[in-house]
Amino acid sequence: MKRKLRKGVFFVVYSFEKGKPVYLLLKRKLHWVGWEFPKAGVERSETKKSAVKRETIEETGLTPLKIKKHRYSGIYVYPEIFPDRIGYLGQTFSLYSVEVEKGKVKIDRREHSASKWLNYKNASEILTHKNQIESLKIVNDWILKK
Repeated sequence: MKRKLRKGVFFVVYSFEKGKPVYLLLKRKLHWVGWEFPKAGVERSETKKSAVKRETIEETGLTPLKIKKHRYSGIYVYPEIFPDRIGYLGQTFSLYSVEVEKGKVKIDRREHSASKWLNYKNASEILTHKNQIESLKIVNDWILKK
């Protein structure tokens, strides 16, 4: 069987505290353990942007106010074959940012065990993967230029 790449999106969820950006990180427990920002597979019947909107609500319980596509994308290979991803070698990703009103986060307990709102420095220090650190930098730089 030929293994393929799953189409996906990364999205950096942010809000503002005293005029400064804060970022929502989730502690992953499905497939691996570590801190990340939300990501999602794109369903066959939806656009990348609609996947971002759907998964922001599903993974955080927060409503997107603004969604922005950034010019950063890539591929990552799964460290092993996951039972719920049979036939997939890894995933492509396109980067989005999602502004939300900071509120109580309702995580999907199947995938995540905790959540934290952090400033850029603290968020970049606990993110697990290099492509997510780069994604956070791109979004933070964009927010600071606005």
